[in-house]
Amino acid sequence: MKRDIYEKLVGWKNKPNRKPLILNGARQVGKTYILREFGEREFSKFTFFSLDRNQNAREVFEKGGSTADILMALSAISQVDITPGDTLLVLDEIQDCPKALETLKFFCEDMPELHVIVAGSLLGLSLHEGVSYPVGKVEELRLYPMTFLEFLSAMGKTQLVEVLESRNWAVMKMLETELVGLLRQYYYVGGMPAAVLAHVEQRGLKEVRTIQNQVLQDYRRDFSKHAPAREVPRINLVWDSIPAQLAKENKKYVYGAVKKSARAADFELAIQWLIDAGLVYKVQRVNAPRLPFKFYEDQNAFKLFMLDVGLMGAMAEASAESILVGDNIFSEYKGAFTELYVFTQLTSQGISLYYHSVDNSTIEIDFLAAYKDHVVPIEVKAEVNVKSKSLRTFITRNPGLKGLRFSMLPYEQQDWMTNIPLYACIVAFAL
Repeated sequence: MKRDIYEKLVGWKNKPNRKPLILNGARQVGKTYILREFGEREFSKFTFFSLDRNQNAREVFEKGGSTADILMALSAISQVDITPGDTLLVLDEIQDCPKALETLKFFCEDMPELHVIVAGSLLGLSLHEGVSYPVGKVEELRLYPMTFLEFLSAMGKTQLVEVLESRNWAVMKMLETELVGLLRQYYYVGGMPAAVLAHVEQRGLKEVRTIQNQVLQDYRRDFSKHAPAREVPRINLVWDSIPAQLAKENKKYVYGAVKKSARAADFELAIQWLIDAGLVYKVQRVNAPRLPFKFYEDQNAFKLFMLDVGLMGAMAEASAESILVGDNIFSEYKGAFTELYVFTQLTSQGISLYYHSVDNSTIEIDFLAAYKDHVVPIEVKAEVNVKSKSLRTFITRNPGLKGLRFSMLPYEQQDWMTNIPLYACIVAFAL
């Protein structure tokens, strides 16, 4: 299946001052698949080591030696003559071999012409455990679950992709029924590649849900295997609480909703563990809609989002009928699915998101984004009825800003706000 990150990998390959590349991303988002495809299609020679299973390769890095000696040893193990310029060397699950991560510095300095990519599902955890990071000696890319556009491409809807990417609003309106139907399917299937493939191959909705549940079980095994034993129960509590937290009217994360009388200190490490594993994203509140947002962060108020809308549906045990039939899914659970969907689509485009609310007020802006040195307030409306005072009042109070609303309504440009249909939210920012 086509992934947008492929072109970024090609761009990295052709850079004259290329450095070793780290490909980040949560487990089972497709890192191994895309790296194998990239290596086999773009290089005359390709060698792949999974460091969680290949003890001989791990020992090469742990014993150390010159860069040339390490490559010679790896060539012997793989039976591939690793030569700079025409070989791609991939080291997968690099968090299982900290010395391999540290060696990237020497690959960069001693053999910059060699194409080296490392990948790790839990790399963020390793870095918090004292692994020496090769600062300034590597480049980074992150792979997310498949976006709605990638989902459409996998479904063979390439012309719909072209319509969306061209931002042809008139044609989108003509095709609205089909686009909304496919968006429903995406809400159910999500973007985990194995689930998408099962759906594309028409193996049935039960098979899709089985795959999603298996992914969730694998994540829980990671909790038990990699997290400190004392934190595992808290990690599970935080993880299980996310659907209900997002289904609240006010989606601010409340520790007391996880466990009665809980405090921040009880769950801070558990939340950070999930963030480092790439399974959860924190959206911080800002006290003022001004750039840079970091200056105005409120450390005590945030929302937590999962990495994939399909996985949240599986966790919430939302039925296929509730998602694929009727109009409720876009507004059900206080719009939790829709807000998560918008978050994942924009985040995959590299857009950093915050939110803004005023204490003792009903005014809340779902997201704030920085785009071309401008603050963009974003409202997510999961219903056709989009009457809401929050965005209009916010713009009135901040007349230099223009709002962006995602809803089930067609494209509309107004002097204070632009409405974008939900199925096109990923192309709202012309990056």
